[in-house]
Amino acid sequence: MKSRNKKLLAIGLSVVGLAIAASLVLNAFKKNLVFFFSPTQVAAGEAPKDRAFRIGGLVESGSLKRSEDGMLASFVVTDTAKSITVQYSIREYGPLPDLFKEGKGVVAEGKMGDGGAFLATQVLAKHDENYMPPEAAHALEQAQKAQQTVVTQ
Repeated sequence: MKSRNKKLLAIGLSVVGLAIAASLVLNAFKKNLVFFFSPTQVAAGEAPKDRAFRIGGLVESGSLKRSEDGMLASFVVTDTAKSITVQYSIREYGPLPDLFKEGKGVVAEGKMGDGGAFLATQVLAKHDENYMPPEAAHALEQAQKAQQTVVTQ
């Protein structure tokens, strides 16, 4: 085999190897991609039924309830337009974050359950007085604009 043919073969095999590696990386990325939805989008059926996603907004005041044994927490997340009940198993996934409070911003990751409640596997709380997750802040802003539009019409 000529030296030129060996180089072409090596280049061809390299390109094929890179294509395979790129497809494996993109496939893994696609499987682990988690999208964010507001309670309004979830109520409208825009959220996936069979995949994990994130929901965010404010924890409604007075909505936090714990089971008698303290191993299940339930609370309501709202974007001021719609509300979704979130259930979180402390036994399976650990305690709620220290900064988790009613009336504050939260993002929960999980799937929708059969009863219409969101079954969270992870709960993320804001970290100080002035911070809210960007997705949650955007969802609240969009819901407020939608409410203002309805009120002015």
